[in-house]
Amino acid sequence: MDTNKRRALGKGLEELFNNEQIDFNKMEEKIVASTPKEEIVEVNINELRSNPYQPRKIFDEEKLQELASSIKEHGVFQPIIIKKSIKGYEIIAGERRVKACERAGLTTIPAIIRNFDDTDMMEIALLENLQRENLTSIEEANAYKKLLDNLALTQDELAKKLGKSRSHITNMLGLLNLPDEVKNLINENKISMSHARVLSKLEDKEKIDEFVQKILEEDISVRDIEELSRQGEVEKKHKVNRKPVENEFSHLEDELSEKLGTRVKVKKNRVEINFTNVNDLNRILEIMNLND
Repeated sequence: MDTNKRRALGKGLEELFNNEQIDFNKMEEKIVASTPKEEIVEVNINELRSNPYQPRKIFDEEKLQELASSIKEHGVFQPIIIKKSIKGYEIIAGERRVKACERAGLTTIPAIIRNFDDTDMMEIALLENLQRENLTSIEEANAYKKLLDNLALTQDELAKKLGKSRSHITNMLGLLNLPDEVKNLINENKISMSHARVLSKLEDKEKIDEFVQKILEEDISVRDIEELSRQGEVEKKHKVNRKPVENEFSHLEDELSEKLGTRVKVKKNRVEINFTNVNDLNRILEIMNLND
């Protein structure tokens, strides 16, 4: 590996976050808040193009139309963030606003120009998808892998940057070892994340196929699969290395973190559950059956 390869965020993003957890919404807020009004410029929409590293190509048309209606009535509520490219500009943040403006019949949009490099652009696209979009488990796992590979971070460092638990990152990455046909079923929401996590720890492909059929045809529970795995003495791919016990609540913290997919701290008289934004909070509430 290149010894000069970064161990953290690029300079552009590092200046925004320092040692804070990465939050795409905060990135936008900080840029907008620190930009004088005279630096916000009107840019022709036909000069804009998508972030070339943006993995999402499909946008919810109904939501775009709702946003377009709002823009027609109230205008663009927040400038987009762009960078100058060889020809025109690349969108750093605000692609939905751009598409909605097109549907609203606008020809220009307010924008802030910033000089992020190509690596930052890739990281931003991945972060936006992780923290704003409803990714499938496989899409989320691929995003984690790309961030680990391109930032040269450890899983623990990435977990801290994203406000996730180490076990959540590990479990998600484990999904990438599953056969392609199983990953497709996960993407199609035919196999749940809880089932997938158990399957990803199995070594025997025949057993994986057998359990997949049971999930699809018999709707067996996660607990049933775990019990069948133990009965068959199936070798697990990943052994869970528990952290040394630091206090009387360490084991409980590990279990809650793994269950909720985020960092959890248990202190004397309270439980602290970390979340990155409203979408992440809603995800946690759904797991806890508190979203009604």
